[in-house]
Amino acid sequence: MTRLMPRQPVPALDVPTAGGPAWSLAAQQPARFTLVVFFRGLHCPICRTQLRDLQTKLPDFEKRGVSVIALSSDDEERATRTKTEWGLDGLTLGYGLPLPKAREWGLYVSAGRGKTSIGVEEPAQFSEPGLFLIRPDGTLYFASVQTMPFARPQFADILNAIDFVVAKDYPARGEVAA
Repeated sequence: MTRLMPRQPVPALDVPTAGGPAWSLAAQQPARFTLVVFFRGLHCPICRTQLRDLQTKLPDFEKRGVSVIALSSDDEERATRTKTEWGLDGLTLGYGLPLPKAREWGLYVSAGRGKTSIGVEEPAQFSEPGLFLIRPDGTLYFASVQTMPFARPQFADILNAIDFVVAKDYPARGEVAA
């Protein structure tokens, strides 16, 4: 498994989006950061709660100069259902993340185990959650990678952290490899 390092370039990321144009990390030009939220997919009720919260905070991220995408390894049909059924009309929702690409980002991959508590079948394999703040130069600033769907970073906390980082010109941490 790959381990991304702060202050180093992140892997390329190009995905189609539900109801919109293709999205490329290299094409992003945020004032401060790009927030990349990897989620498990349509089958995950915790993802639904997380992404609905993210959508309500999109104006707050925009005010701070942060572009946002959420993406999963779901196919187009499931991504379209996610966008519609979860009411994510304002959120850029990427899909079709290849599992080898998920591993490049250091994400964990799980095997499907049938229907979830909301009655949606898990895919045969899918990536677990991850959240990344990427600087405009394509380097990693912050990462949170999880093996489970529980206890994710809260977006209100991320917004407060961005305010602190900007005010204090706080450097990326965790950059020592040896």
